[in-house]
Amino acid sequence: MQCSIFPGLNYRLPLYGEAREKFPQGFILGSETASTLSSRGVYKFPVEFAKDKKYKDLQCSSYDFECCNWSNIPDDDFVWQDDYDWVIGEFVWTGFDYLGEPTPYDDYWPSRSSYFGICDLAGLPKDRYYLYRSRWNTKDETLHILPHWNWEGREGETTPVFVYTNYDSAELFVNGKSQGIHKKNKDMNTQRYRLMWMDVKYEPGTLKVVALDKAGKPVAEKEIHTAGKPHHLILSTDKKNFRLTEKIWLMLQFPWLTMMGICVQPLIINFSLMFRGAGTYRAACNGDATSVEQFHLPTMKTFNGKLVVTVQSSEKAGKIELEVSGKGLKKAGITIFGM
Repeated sequence: MQCSIFPGLNYRLPLYGEAREKFPQGFILGSETASTLSSRGVYKFPVEFAKDKKYKDLQCSSYDFECCNWSNIPDDDFVWQDDYDWVIGEFVWTGFDYLGEPTPYDDYWPSRSSYFGICDLAGLPKDRYYLYRSRWNTKDETLHILPHWNWEGREGETTPVFVYTNYDSAELFVNGKSQGIHKKNKDMNTQRYRLMWMDVKYEPGTLKVVALDKAGKPVAEKEIHTAGKPHHLILSTDKKNFRLTEKIWLMLQFPWLTMMGICVQPLIINFSLMFRGAGTYRAACNGDATSVEQFHLPTMKTFNGKLVVTVQSSEKAGKIELEVSGKGLKKAGITIFGM
């Protein structure tokens, strides 16, 4: 019986070649990869590659150029997997943020959860989620723009725009003015997997990206807008109706909106829960690595415009009603039915 050896390496991309020479009969697996650092909805300037970069607000930039001193950005792993068929894949550290290990702020309070996740502690996707999605999901369209477009005080300043997409090229527009067409290429690892306009000057209004097919024809587009003043809340859930054959967990999101778009500043939201025999409030989370608000209490501030509430269903038919209120905003509610 012949036994093959399949080395698994953690954060050791420079050793892949050596491992292949020593074990040519097997494959190489990235058994723990990336540890890229980011905070959902947080963007730092200037945009540059950095390791163990620290900021006064104890957050990390979501341009996905920052990592630990032992790790790397996602694109570096992608290159090995695409260029060498003996590199069979990776396990990314991590899918979600988690309590503890708040690198690079291990010695800084109140930072108390990790920044490694593709999704934040609340389960909300970070920008990096769409970078992985554009590569891993070969069936569905991905077209994601970053950063947000609310930069009062940065008018005229360089504000790079990235697009994560499964399309090879796209054209970017700021208030209808073209910023040029960019196409993925092999000049840099990042340019193989991202479309990046590094010299965009911020001006309030509309940021629009138009994806192009291989013939250069428009096939998809997406817009984001500069937000106005806070106006109202919206609530959404992963299930509007559920069966009572077993207990389930319902995730409810409530970003808050302005008249023109999703706002990103912090906002204190006090929400009250009204149950009609079908569920129990369990926890709330905003994904902020520096928040020490208690998950089990029925009040928490949003982080960059979003908050997640978790409700557990009972086995009794009925409905769960949730009402959310925020200072200066119109109340919002949602009803979920158990059958």
